Amino acid sequence: MARRSDHSREELQEMALTAAETLLDEQGGAALSTRKVAAAIGYSVGALYLIFKNLDDLCWQINARTLRGLMNALDQQVDAPTPRARLKGYASAYLSYAQQWSHRWALLFDHSASEGDEAPEWLQATIAELFTRIEADLAELHPEETPEDITLAARTLWSSVHGITQLKLRDKLFFGGESAAQQMTDSLIDRYLDGWTPSDASVGGVTK
Repeated sequence: MARRSDHSREELQEMALTAAETLLDEQGGAALSTRKVAAAIGYSVGALYLIFKNLDDLCWQINARTLRGLMNALDQQVDAPTPRARLKGYASAYLSYAQQWSHRWALLFDHSASEGDEAPEWLQATIAELFTRIEADLAELHPEETPEDITLAARTLWSSVHGITQLKLRDKLFFGGESAAQQMTDSLIDRYLDGWTPSDASVGGVTK
């Protein structure tokens, strides 16, 4: 077994995260444990706990890498000619990334921290950065809206995209063929944007 001095802290962290991702991809989240990760890199579990606080910390750091990979995929859509086209591109990239890394995707949304352990601020900031992209396009389309309305719209729209993605991953769409999920997200975005009524056109939530 390798000695702790064989690798720097940063090298050991990278080795562990890479091994954890491989384990996750091959066997799913139920198989993920610090014991298996330690065995995969030739270190003791004790050495692993010098790098990660606990299994939750390991999962959070995997999730942060998953989110960074997702945002890199979204960034490939920034040159789309219009906000609507970018939003459709983001949805397509979101769906494709989830299908490519399905077990990492499941960990991102299914992992629950131990009682008293909250997700770290840096992970929450990474999630907020994801929504910043959506909010920017919605604000460009509707500059008359308040930041609060744009935030609500971004989360409402993307929760729906996420729902389609989750159903696709579970083979529960019960509609169309391989392109059904993409058709549904395109339709969702078109109908949401076409039906958007500015907030100042309503009073107390009732449209005039």
